[in-house]
Amino acid sequence: MSDFNHGILTDTAHRPWPMPGGPWVMTQTWNDLLFAHWPVDADRLRALVPPRFELDLFDGRAWLAVVPFHMTNVSPRLVPALPWISAFAELNVRTYVRVDDKPGVYFFSLEAGNPVAAGAARMLLNLPYYSAEMAVETRDRRVDYASRRLSEPAAEFRASYYADGAPSSPVPGTLEYFLTERYCLYAVDHHSRAYRLEVHHPPWRLEKAGASIAVNTMAGAAGITLPDIPPLLHFSKRQDAVCWAPDRI
Repeated sequence: MSDFNHGILTDTAHRPWPMPGGPWVMTQTWNDLLFAHWPVDADRLRALVPPRFELDLFDGRAWLAVVPFHMTNVSPRLVPALPWISAFAELNVRTYVRVDDKPGVYFFSLEAGNPVAAGAARMLLNLPYYSAEMAVETRDRRVDYASRRLSEPAAEFRASYYADGAPSSPVPGTLEYFLTERYCLYAVDHHSRAYRLEVHHPPWRLEKAGASIAVNTMAGAAGITLPDIPPLLHFSKRQDAVCWAPDRI
């Protein structure tokens, strides 16, 4: 049974631009997210991101994130959520871009524990989804997370992470706001044409986080070397979101 909060559709004052005019097409709930961010070389990212998308920098620095979480309520509009289809683990590797002054997310990879969902997103949206063997165990405020990609290039992530503070919404102008408050993703279709896919959700509720990362080859699989420094960590317990069909840019 779905516990999606449709009240988010009237919570719009925080958005950096108005809601899209057409009907949204899908619900998703993102649970137990870890945002693990590293500053990375902007020139290296520039070579890996399609030219149509401008890299979005904060104080002149580019950032890369590895984001493990698990999803529920993944369902097309007016279709009930089904436990064996609508709930699965996901793991993203992403950076930040903008087009026409709309900041968004660009994904280098998305792992999914549901091969049907991964195949559909790759086929329909040309998003770089991979099927993975994934396990998520939550105990109190701690999450044990493991993911191993089932195809090449090989990629693996194993970590234990936890919330370590009180939740609050990031303040505009801060690094935390820059890294999380984004309301679209950018990608190219099967014909290399750029598109934007809009999303809507309430303001993020972030907590400081701690993590023990045992294995992380996610960035390396995308051709990116992470600096040998601890990541910037944030945790969010839950985020309900809706998304729209993609629009050509």
